[in-house]
Amino acid sequence: MPASVALLRNEPVQARSTQRLTSLLDAAAASIDSHGFERLTTAMVAERAGASIGTVYRYFPDRISVLQAVAARAVTRFEERARDTLYSGNFSNWWQAVDALVDEGIHAFRNEPAFASLRFGDMLDLHPRENSETGSSRISRVISGFLATRFGYEDDQKLAFHLEVGFNIVDSLMHRAFMFDSSGDEEFLAQAKFALRNYLETKLGPVEG
Repeated sequence: MPASVALLRNEPVQARSTQRLTSLLDAAAASIDSHGFERLTTAMVAERAGASIGTVYRYFPDRISVLQAVAARAVTRFEERARDTLYSGNFSNWWQAVDALVDEGIHAFRNEPAFASLRFGDMLDLHPRENSETGSSRISRVISGFLATRFGYEDDQKLAFHLEVGFNIVDSLMHRAFMFDSSGDEEFLAQAKFALRNYLETKLGPVEG
């Protein structure tokens, strides 16, 4: 979990330490699902993980770093699944690829612990931010590279920007879809795909094939 490790006080170097960190992140994610990320405390993480509060602070300086680490792990997992989905799929046009990635997002909302609350971590109000990278920009670069490789689009900042705009639209509608329904309101999910396709067609051209 390289993205998560970068946020820690102490990087785990032994298997037992890595397992302990995983246990803390799992406990934090479960607590977020139960109580919401706004109410998460380090004491809550310690209790659910069956660890001392000192163990939590050994790895995390505060609750914000816990939230960042949980979000970073979720984004890394999503990015891995996105790459597998894109590069193993047989897509005849760009929309089929993007649509498959949206389905991966729906899967993450339904199954990845804390994802429905933290999504790509971009909504955490952190000041100052270390850089301009966001979770959604990471995923946008993944699909930008894929579209360039598979369909001949130019892999540049403009393409990545349009994809990030589109995925932020989808992210907002997905958040609403899962607000009252843990499986996702199908009407909002359908409109998320509709909005994304219509927006991207103005940038990538009509869907062919």
